[in-house]
Amino acid sequence: MSDEIKKNELLEQFRDFLEHDVSGQFELQTPPDLHSLLSELTALKTEVKVEARQYKNTLDLLSSGLETLQADNKTLTTELALYQHRLEQQKNDITKTMLLEMVDIYDRLNTGMKTLEHYHPVSGLFKKSRKKDVRFIDRFKQGQLMSIKRFEQCLQSYKVQMIDCLGKNFDPKTMSALETSYDPQVENGMVLEELRAGFLFDDQVLRLAEVKVNKLPPL
Repeated sequence: MSDEIKKNELLEQFRDFLEHDVSGQFELQTPPDLHSLLSELTALKTEVKVEARQYKNTLDLLSSGLETLQADNKTLTTELALYQHRLEQQKNDITKTMLLEMVDIYDRLNTGMKTLEHYHPVSGLFKKSRKKDVRFIDRFKQGQLMSIKRFEQCLQSYKVQMIDCLGKNFDPKTMSALETSYDPQVENGMVLEELRAGFLFDDQVLRLAEVKVNKLPPL
């Protein structure tokens, strides 16, 4: 019986709840403050502007730093290229100076070799030592020839080659005409004699060849 009473009481309470107007309970107690809302929106807008300005300043600073870095990098690259060029030029000049010294020694060896080739002992004098002198000169010639061959190999290793000028037309880029001669059987401007050998270093003139050039009289 008590259970039935409880059910009836609960149903009665539920009925009273449905019949009672509770819409007023969900109405706002106070209307919204538009002035405060506007102030908050203005403050938020100002804060966004400040942050945007700071962000822009940061981007400008980074962009300026990047441009400076790129300019410095370009300058450094240019300076390195110039330094490399000067270094190569200095190395080339030093190599040319060394090779000119070697070429000069090579000339002296060749001159000595030609002297030995044209040397003939006087038959009337020093008859007792004549055979020894001839053997000594032959051995000396062999040593001289070995030295010349060694110099030629060394010069070739540095890409140094002799200028071929004998019997060629005179070329002012590679030759220097120290003398002229007249030979009617040879074309005008033809090299008749090589007075001093010229050399090329890596296809560039190391030393001009000194030559005698054929010069025909004007017609």
